[in-house]
Formats: sequence, structure tokens, C-alpha cells
Amino acid sequence: MALNLVMLGPPGAGKGTQAKRLAEARGIPHISTGDMLRAAVAQGTELGRRAQAVMASGALVGDDIIIGLVRERLAKPDAAAGFVLDGFPRTVPQAEALDAVLAGKDPLVVVEVAAEDEELVRRLTSRRVCSACGANADVPAPGEPVPERCARCGGTLTQRADDREEVIRERLRVYARDTKPLVEYYGGRPTFRRVNGAQAPDAVAREIEAALASAAPQGGGGAA
Repeated sequence: MALNLVMLGPPGAGKGTQAKRLAEARGIPHISTGDMLRAAVAQGTELGRRAQAVMASGALVGDDIIIGLVRERLAKPDAAAGFVLDGFPRTVPQAEALDAVLAGKDPLVVVEVAAEDEELVRRLTSRRVCSACGANADVPAPGEPVPERCARCGGTLTQRADDREEVIRERLRVYARDTKPLVEYYGGRPTFRRVNGAQAPDAVAREIEAALASAAPQGGGGAA
């Protein structure tokens, strides 16, 4: 049975890292909306041209284009054995459209990587990038000092502008307003699982694998 997986979670929860890790381990594509947009624009597809025109105007790409890109991407042969969606759906209408795309296929498994806001703020404000080689430093554990020098090249580590506390808290407010309703949308399904994202990455990965083992055998179609 194909593993059709959506990863949900707020900024800083580590869902992107876990999505990539899981996709590589399972040999299925890790699909993000950003990757799809860039690929469609580069390939000059009809949806790509429409998306490029919208982005050039400074507007946000609408649901119709994003949903169309997802539909096209999931129809490709490498997604036949499953996929990991990261960054889609972001809204309930997008989730409803995804259900329609997957109607009659293997059930959709949804994993929420959850963590408290204060832990997310701590993680994101502690992130540093090397000004010399561009490497990302490991985020320190609670109570550990924030590193000042790059472990790879010794360069100075700096904080990204969007990792300031006020920016992070606004991103978390936007997530709660726009994306958290997805948890309510999916929460009653037998294939929905929540894992503790406040743990070390390896511990989160183990919890996700256990969650998938318990969720994947459930029956049903793309919409539960």
C-alpha cells in the first residue's frame, strides 16, 4: 500500500526536516509547494506561466494554481508508491481539493508535528547561519549557549532577519489563524496522528515511524 502522507506543523517544529528524512528512507518524493512552483516556472508549463505572472505582480499564488500544481505532481510516476507533502495543504479548501485528487486511492495519512509556542520561539531565535560558508549551525538544546563560531569553517555565525522574536511570533499567529483549522479538519480521521516535536530529531523520527505503523493499515479512500 502506498504511503500518502501530509506533514503538518508550525514554523520551527521540524516537520520539513522530518519530511525529507522520511521521504529518503521510504524512497518516495518529498513534495513542497515551493519546489513545485519553481519546477513549473522553469519548465514553462501553463500553470508555471500563470504562477510566474502572479508572482511577478507581487501577489500571492492562488489556490487554483497551487491545487493544479499538486494534481499534476501527484500524477507523475514517482508518486505512485506514495509521497510526503510538506507545505500543502495550508487551508481547509486546499485540503478538500486534495481529498478530491486522492479519491479512490490509498488513504491519506496526516501527521502533526506539535510543539509549544515558547519552545518554537526558543528554537528559531537560536538558529544561526555562517556568514562565511553559509552552513546552518545546530540549534542548541535548552540551557545551552547559542554558538558564535561555525563548527565547519570557524566563521562568524549570524541570525537571519526573519528569526527575530517579533517576526517569529507573527508567523506563529498566522499559522494558528490559517493552518491550525486543518488539525480540526483531519483530527477525527483514523489516519491522523500527533507526535511530540519538542524532542530531539531522532526521537521525533522514531515517534513518526510508530505513528505511521499504527495509522497506515487503516482502510478507506483518499477522504475519510
